[in-house]
Amino acid sequence: VQLVESGGGLVQPGGSLRLSCAASGFPFSTYAMKWVRQAPGKGLEWVLGINSGGDTTYYLDSVKGRFTISRDNSKNMLYLQMNSLKFEAAAMYYCAVYYDGATRLGQGTQVTVSS
Repeated sequence: VQLVESGGGLVQPGGSLRLSCAASGFPFSTYAMKWVRQAPGKGLEWVLGINSGGDTTYYLDSVKGRFTISRDNSKNMLYLQMNSLKFEAAAMYYCAVYYDGATRLGQGTQVTVSS
């Protein structure tokens, strides 16, 4: 299993970022996927999830209406569109899949929110 996140960076409050995750090594289109994050000094926090077909999504209440998860099964890609970013969104973001009895994460992409 390989998950490679990209798209993080520095953004001002209120700004937007789009994160991407390239997946390989497993049948991507048959697995639910999720985005999790880890802020400095804190544990991993589940943020959003999407089912294998992409037609059902799940959101942490605090990001509803601002963050959108999507996927392109033809490209083995997972996306996270983040709008109206707040300071508290600053974290390392990981895409994740529960595969073969374990949760697998990529190396993460850093999101920094600063004015």
